[in-house]
Amino acid sequence: MTRPDTDDYTSLFLNDVPLMDVRAPVEFLHGSFPNTVNAPLMDDEERHRVGTRYKEQGQDAAIELGHQLVRDDIKAARVEQWKRFAIEHPEGYLFCFRGGLRSRTVQRWMAEAGVDYPLVKGGYKALRRFLIDQLERDSQEADLVLLSGRTGTGKTRVLKKLPNHVDMEGIANHRGSSFGRMTSPQPTQIDFENALAVDLMKARRRAGPVVVEDEGRLIGRCALPDTLRGAMARAPLAVLERSLSERVTIIREDYVEEMLRSYQYRDGELAGWENFRDYLTQALDRIRKRLGGQRHEHLRNLMIQALELQKVDGNTDAHNLWIEALLKDYYDPMYDYQLSQRQGLVVVRGSETSIAEWAKSVSSK
Repeated sequence: MTRPDTDDYTSLFLNDVPLMDVRAPVEFLHGSFPNTVNAPLMDDEERHRVGTRYKEQGQDAAIELGHQLVRDDIKAARVEQWKRFAIEHPEGYLFCFRGGLRSRTVQRWMAEAGVDYPLVKGGYKALRRFLIDQLERDSQEADLVLLSGRTGTGKTRVLKKLPNHVDMEGIANHRGSSFGRMTSPQPTQIDFENALAVDLMKARRRAGPVVVEDEGRLIGRCALPDTLRGAMARAPLAVLERSLSERVTIIREDYVEEMLRSYQYRDGELAGWENFRDYLTQALDRIRKRLGGQRHEHLRNLMIQALELQKVDGNTDAHNLWIEALLKDYYDPMYDYQLSQRQGLVVVRGSETSIAEWAKSVSSK
């Protein structure tokens, strides 16, 4: 039996239903949804030409041009791509911008090729509106708890082990500080918001409070929605604590050792080393004004010395000097001030074990 078209957006996102976005690549890159692939009816140039024709001569002329541009081998290749998606994802749906002409055309051409495949009513515009409203509602109504702690306590490591969490840094592909850049790009703001909305929607349906990491307004270039930021400012805190030596080790592992591996995996051994070196020094340079010129110069010299020693024999211990100084003299005073401004009560404070035991207890209620 042919499955009907759907407007059950909640079910689509909660169940990770595969979606086929038939908009042009430029539209897809601007923003789409989790579990979505781009299989366009028209490429960017074809879309541009059809759009120009529509403005100048109207819809009928634009449709005629579209059929002239997408025909014969081009049409056959695209239909074959859509058919493969349908075979691989029999539970999926397709959509265009408004669920109109483009998605109906794809649906008709697939049917002519022997594949009946449903579409999402309202298309991208309706799905995006749904997630904007859902994120606003969930931000206001969610039982949030902020996982807080000084820089280097490994909050993200602990967060991922908790039974009900939303990893906003993972969604943003950024660790949330000057040193937080990753070797792969961040999502667009729209992609970030859409994925965040889906994850928060799922988390609210699980038992216990939703734990999120204590973040500022920006995670890299991705901005947290204002309503969510307001809810986070009022949320209770779970404060993770570790010794300074433990924190130095975590920072060295995450921002030195792991990042070097990531750069060399992406760029090769030699280019990866140079790009890693630039990443580390430039991250320090970005906070030069806040450090002050003299302190920045001192830390940069320590960093350069540590990099030179690391390049010789791979030993990373010398990085401990600049990491410890940066934590004690820069990040810790900043965190202590920010914590003093928080409105929320502290519901638990202590080690990773303490946080985990608290999370288990509240998720079982």
